[in-house]
Amino acid sequence: MVHYTTVATCTLNQWALDFEGNYQRIRESILQAKALNARLRIGPELEIPGYGCYDHFLERDTVQHSWEVLGRLLEDRSLDGILIDTGMPVLHRNARYNCRIIILNGKIVLIRPKLYLANDGNYREMRWFVGWTRLAQTEDFVLPLFIGRITGQRSVMFGDALISTWDTCVGIELCEELFTPESPHIAMSLDGAEIIVNSSGSHHELRKLKRRVDLITEATLKCGGVYLYANQKGCDGDRLYYDGAAMILANGVVLAMSSQFSIADVDVQVATVDLGAVRAFRAARTSRSMQAARATPYPRAKAECALAVELGDFDNSVRPTDPIAVRYNTPSEEINLGPACWLWDYLRRSGQGGFFLPLSGGLDSCSTALIVHSMCRQVTEACLRGDEQVLKDVRRCVGAGADYVPESAQELAGHLFYTCYMGTENSSTETQERARHLAQTIGSYHVDLRMDSVVAAIVALFVLVTSRTPQYEVRGGSSSENLALQNIQARLRMLLSYLFAALLPWARGRQKSLLVLSSANVDEALRGYFTKYDCSSADLNPIGSISKHDLRKYVAFARDAMELPVLDEFLNAMPSAELVPHSESYTQSDEVEMGMSYAELSEFGRLRKVDGCGPYSMVMHLLHIWGDQLTPREIAQKVRRFFFFYAINRHKMTTITPAYHAETYSPDDNRFDMRPFLYNSSWTWQFQAIDALIERIESAQDQ
Repeated sequence: MVHYTTVATCTLNQWALDFEGNYQRIRESILQAKALNARLRIGPELEIPGYGCYDHFLERDTVQHSWEVLGRLLEDRSLDGILIDTGMPVLHRNARYNCRIIILNGKIVLIRPKLYLANDGNYREMRWFVGWTRLAQTEDFVLPLFIGRITGQRSVMFGDALISTWDTCVGIELCEELFTPESPHIAMSLDGAEIIVNSSGSHHELRKLKRRVDLITEATLKCGGVYLYANQKGCDGDRLYYDGAAMILANGVVLAMSSQFSIADVDVQVATVDLGAVRAFRAARTSRSMQAARATPYPRAKAECALAVELGDFDNSVRPTDPIAVRYNTPSEEINLGPACWLWDYLRRSGQGGFFLPLSGGLDSCSTALIVHSMCRQVTEACLRGDEQVLKDVRRCVGAGADYVPESAQELAGHLFYTCYMGTENSSTETQERARHLAQTIGSYHVDLRMDSVVAAIVALFVLVTSRTPQYEVRGGSSSENLALQNIQARLRMLLSYLFAALLPWARGRQKSLLVLSSANVDEALRGYFTKYDCSSADLNPIGSISKHDLRKYVAFARDAMELPVLDEFLNAMPSAELVPHSESYTQSDEVEMGMSYAELSEFGRLRKVDGCGPYSMVMHLLHIWGDQLTPREIAQKVRRFFFFYAINRHKMTTITPAYHAETYSPDDNRFDMRPFLYNSSWTWQFQAIDALIERIESAQDQ
């Protein structure tokens, strides 16, 4: 029998603790779902307070205000006629739970706490919440008095239960639970749940989306059924970008999916599914029926509604949604879109007037500039489509009137994006011209300056105090002199960046100041190949968790996709800090100074973080990977060199600029990669073990 129902999932650009804005976006998504004839709507994890509240979850106000927002949703009669799944923290028996609240027509049907908490990588849910351990069990939850007055209920069901409507059964799975070996959807589907809903707060990482889609596809292919996945989208207040991609699947095929990256605040996706097809799919598999016959029974929370159209209300215009082919963004496309959306959210919510970028003429600052250009392109396109929220935000950032609409990305960049080439006697004409050409192409307000007089003033002060004149190493100076002279230039660039970010808009007759952008990549952060408190120190870094390899591929992509032939100049240039005098016989090279290539740094980073290797196990691993190119002793020397510089430079991670999180081996010390910053850089025990290993290998080779 055909049994059609229309269901909705959504991505919302929520903001931590923005209870009013979060409420408005939730309400708008419900109204859009109703307008599309959906009978069930789900939203992102913890969508009422915002997922990224972190230690604010420990405050009583966060829970109280969440109940107040829920109360407004319960009072709103325009939201009747649809089963709503929303999320907030709940205190039960003085323990704090991450919960889904199921509401229908002004009443609470079920409060379902999260079972398995995400507590690795960027996630710290066990710091704020406890998981519900009583599987397939519930108990009474006494509602706050003011909520009880709204709903007419004194208590409701709290725990691990299914929702039983008049015509189907709905199971609830929360984010991390999908990724566990014993995912709840298995037992729920065996006990008759035909629709599984999953509300998530999943952040972007390069190449991650396919893993999500594969898991849900496998779940519905193996268990049968309809699966709704909702996710937050945007920057809700920190380094993470939640990358949307809400989706609806049925019996192993994708029916609908929202965009992974977008600057729209609300995105609702609907699909019409045939519950009869779910029943036929499951009943045709005898082995599944045998397991279902002995399935653990779940408590049922009653929802007094039908999700499917009744037979008496037959409408032959209703059509089941056809499957779609999922298109995955390439890593270069992800870099082009994700950090750009993150920057836009940060800019519009910070109330600042734009971005300031020290544009060095190198690949890294070029990549950052391209990401801002991508942001301007997306914002301009949304304005030209008539997106009222984006138009409102643009006019506020630019300081323009109510009729302003940007005509091109370049025109918008002229208002929001400031670039500056800060040259010295060590800078080349080539980098200066590359920076100028790129700024002209993307439309930034560009300043070209020489800072030798400022550098000379600092050196002169030191000479006055000590009567000693430091020299570069190429001119006979020591390594200490050489490093100090380089760091003077690097740190002055940070000082000048903040000066110009504060006053350049004022010089143009504008009121707001600018956010300063950094351009240090993840490999340089891992190795510590940058100066503490130089241009790596800024307000934001859109490329701080992206490898040099991926950035190079991104610039090549942008050259073609955005028709920017000027980028050939950057792709063909040798990476150089340009902090020491150069000549025909010597040019400063990043990879030569580091003593390792960027490709090697990426390998070290993944082995250290993703594979959990220390020095000894890293050598063991690389002997099998690099053994046909390098001798065991050469491999050991490279690993020792990496860990030495990693150790002496780890302290720099404590002050690293907040960076968009994109890479699995990011060394960000804030939350993702928590390690000491004072190491014994001799690694005595570890390096002795490596030496003994190499001696055994070489002895065996000699025999």
